[in-house]
Amino acid sequence: MLRRRTLTTIGGAAAALGLVLVTAGGSSAAELAAYRTAPTAALGVARYPIAPGYRVNVRSGPGTKYGIVRTLLADVSVPIYCQIEGETATGPYGTTNLWDNIASDEFVSDAYVHTGSDGYVARRCAP
Repeated sequence: MLRRRTLTTIGGAAAALGLVLVTAGGSSAAELAAYRTAPTAALGVARYPIAPGYRVNVRSGPGTKYGIVRTLLADVSVPIYCQIEGETATGPYGTTNLWDNIASDEFVSDAYVHTGSDGYVARRCAP
């Protein structure tokens, strides 16, 4: 089942434009396709692929002590609105303490996102 919500991550700009983000809360092909085509390009936000073959836990904060909000399916790409330092994690792209904010209160370790960089590729999140 698709869940829709208005983006509030970028200071309400998305809401002003009437954009919505479709999140993939289940595992159907339709949900995955909808998630891949979320309107981040209209906001100038780059999307990055999750490591091939990995299902990645999305957490409510920048570390494994935060609850799992959902799990990303293999072979999706995610927008990175901002990045923040948090718990150190190791994944297919190395060991890092950077966490990527992919939606309001949703974070994934940068160790599982192919950004092509070991550093910041987006602005720093407000603490």
